[in-house]
Amino acid sequence: MNIQYPLYDFPLRRKGNRIFKRMLDVMMALVVLIVVYPLAYIIIGCCIKIKMPGRIIFSQKRNGRYGKVFTCYKFRSMLPNDQADTQQASDDDPRITPLGRLLRVTSLDELPQFWNVLKGDMSVIGPRPHMLIHTEQYCTVIPEYNKRLQVKPGITGWAQVHNLRGETDKPEKIRKRVEYDIWYIDHWSFMLDMKIVFGTLKVMLG
Repeated sequence: MNIQYPLYDFPLRRKGNRIFKRMLDVMMALVVLIVVYPLAYIIIGCCIKIKMPGRIIFSQKRNGRYGKVFTCYKFRSMLPNDQADTQQASDDDPRITPLGRLLRVTSLDELPQFWNVLKGDMSVIGPRPHMLIHTEQYCTVIPEYNKRLQVKPGITGWAQVHNLRGETDKPEKIRKRVEYDIWYIDHWSFMLDMKIVFGTLKVMLG
């Protein structure tokens, strides 16, 4: 994928900020993976095995920083299908099981991505990573899209706490999401990350 990355100044371009953010990522990932993930894996994993065929963990290739391809992990929320890597899930998607719908609404399907954070492919906070085919598509129709590829993708982000989640079936939806992602990149700070963390918890509990 041949993408041009414009040189412009933003907080996470500075090495000290990236190191600080990486330390926070590792600490948060370790807390979740040690305290929350084991029990969640047992409960959610058993429910998945009872309700649908296939593996507990669903893996998919996504684009990370500078377009690097990595394997993104999620709890399985769909029945096995041939369109998993090309077709986004919609609100009434028949591929999503009732359990999967609950996992998606509560964002619990994203818990395995803390392994991606620990590996260094993702950050806890950042623009959401997209499927490879959609990254190529969006880069051609949205001039600002490649700016969001200059930082690591996140489990949650500024767009998600503003209810910009789910299917991007219309150009204006992805443009709005990109607008929020770039605002986050331009205004990154520790306090902004904490605001997004608590905003995400509020959305999940709500």
